[in-house]
Amino acid sequence: MAAGSATILGCLGPVLSADEAAFFAEAQPWGFILFARNVENPGQLRRLTDDLRTSVGREAPVLIDQEGGRVQRMGPPNWRQWRPALDQVMAAGRDRAARSMFLRARLIAHELHDVGIDANCAPLADVARDSTHPMLRNRLYGHDAPGVIGAARAVAEGLMAGGVLPVLKHLPGYGLGEVDSHQTLPRVAAPLKELRAVDFAAFRPLADLPMGMSAHIVYEAVEDGLPATMSPRLIDLIRQEIGFDGLLMTDDLSMGALPGPLAERAALSRQAGCDIVLHCNGDRAEMEEVVGASGGLTGRAKSRADAALAARRRPEPLDIDAAEADLAALLDGQVYG
Repeated sequence: MAAGSATILGCLGPVLSADEAAFFAEAQPWGFILFARNVENPGQLRRLTDDLRTSVGREAPVLIDQEGGRVQRMGPPNWRQWRPALDQVMAAGRDRAARSMFLRARLIAHELHDVGIDANCAPLADVARDSTHPMLRNRLYGHDAPGVIGAARAVAEGLMAGGVLPVLKHLPGYGLGEVDSHQTLPRVAAPLKELRAVDFAAFRPLADLPMGMSAHIVYEAVEDGLPATMSPRLIDLIRQEIGFDGLLMTDDLSMGALPGPLAERAALSRQAGCDIVLHCNGDRAEMEEVVGASGGLTGRAKSRADAALAARRRPEPLDIDAAEADLAALLDGQVYG
């Protein structure tokens, strides 16, 4: 059965209810996303990912935000607790940062794949500044484009080696955001020359990755009124100037940064050029609204979605003890948070 709506949706708890399963069977979202509310233990999580796929009758992608550090939905006692990414990069040093992030991502991918999760919302290619909002700053990989590129590429390769698709975020860059987009819309007044030299430059070498996520942020030098998620100009910049032709999903539509009702947010995001709409909180009434406004997965969006799924591959062999030892050596033994 093919995906019907151009959406990725969440569910309310650790067990898929019969009502949710019936709704997903009808709506046919392209994929699903999980949060801490959905996670209890490995056996439960594997049953949930199986049930989500059964509800739509196909091997739909199941996503999660498992960056490590503050943003990780799976943690102790069943899964590793990682330190924030920026802390790890700084501890490893420039020469060892990329290798350390590869090993981290490879171990994360092993944990995800084991419970049926095959896409992770990482890497982040946003470039940190001293002014970057604390919600984001220590999740990032560095303070300059070259360092960020190397670490982000390593994360993507580590995930894919473990059978997990990476989702590049937050296009076209969120490092200049000084407010939390979960609550307020960030506005950036930086000139286009700076954006091209730093923020956009960090994403260009990663434009071949299969999936990406838009940023809820206004770049006044490009589009004074609309955030990137809803801006045809900024989506065109992502496609043409940055060169990203993978599947582009919105960040969560229920975040406080976006203006207007949910249906309008979904419709404007699709009209702007986002392929897939992401809605995360599992609220049934909201999901119905989003599905109704998002339209079907057709045309170029469907081709990109098919290409992303085709990039899934079996995990490569992993010696877990050796990977952990290598990572500990790179970080002088201070691996976990």
